[in-house]
Amino acid sequence: MKVIIGSDQEGFVLKELIKNKLFIEGYDVIDKTPVAAVDFVDSTLAIGTEVLATNDSLGIAVDGYGAGSFMTATKIKGMVAAEVSDERSAYMTCEHNNARMITLGAKITGSELAFNIVKEFLNASYEGGRHQIRVDMLNKMA
Repeated sequence: MKVIIGSDQEGFVLKELIKNKLFIEGYDVIDKTPVAAVDFVDSTLAIGTEVLATNDSLGIAVDGYGAGSFMTATKIKGMVAAEVSDERSAYMTCEHNNARMITLGAKITGSELAFNIVKEFLNASYEGGRHQIRVDMLNKMA
């Protein structure tokens, strides 16, 4: 699995911490913002576009509060994304909603919690079944 990650200026330090821990754990990480993007719209579009173009990949966007990246991600046709601030939500959004991308807020999520959130998201897998009806509904909307 490839992990596509990026951030704006406010999320850069947290993104770097997450990226480095993922490398240490053996993940294939693609950093779309080796230099922080000026705006979360640019970083989120770069992540989302890459995720949708790459099979077996998930995305992580980090900005100040997570909300801006979330709003941007949900404007990308075909993207199911979630703004998360806890481990259980990160896991469930993949398992039940087939989310391909999560957004995190560096100003509200500490580094240890952020990494635990990322790990839960990456370790989850989509269940399909009864959940597919909602996923199809989401995909029709975007």
